[in-house]
Amino acid sequence: MIPIGILCVAATYIFIERFLYFRSVTKERKDFVSRINQYLLAGDIKAAKSYVQQEESAIGRVIEIGLDHVGKSIREIESLLETATEIEISEMEKNLGYLGIIAGIAPMLGFIGTILGIIHIFYSISLSDNISIGIIAGGLYEKMVTSGSGLVVGVLAYTGYHFMHQKISRFTLRLQRDVFEFMRAILTPAK
Repeated sequence: MIPIGILCVAATYIFIERFLYFRSVTKERKDFVSRINQYLLAGDIKAAKSYVQQEESAIGRVIEIGLDHVGKSIREIESLLETATEIEISEMEKNLGYLGIIAGIAPMLGFIGTILGIIHIFYSISLSDNISIGIIAGGLYEKMVTSGSGLVVGVLAYTGYHFMHQKISRFTLRLQRDVFEFMRAILTPAK
């Protein structure tokens, strides 16, 4: 039970830490990209950079890299934005693999507890040379508690892992749309 408890604490910590990080880097003003695009269409790159520097979201950091390189070839800007996007997504996915590992290991540890419970039952029977419900009950209790705990921790870790990946996937789509809109604004000549 101790290893399962440790995995439960670790899974809870990882999920909460990643959730809070994700929430902090995905907050952005509703009109963020459209405001930047307005500055770009007006040819005011300095104002766009100033506006972007006030935003502490992942989208803000990606677009700031694009603004820093306006004037270079579109391929270079595109490549930089793609790399910056991948870095931001990787930062969001950091440590999520541990939730996947915990989701696989916790039920196995529960199964090991089941085996140990059965071994305990047979050992107790061999010592007393008697098969009574009292002798069997202790091992069955051990078996059921470890199995149930391992499965619960595994299910929670599995759910947390996929929940965060779904949120990251949705955000990735939003980030790609915003970067696309930004690139369109760069390609549109200033008025």
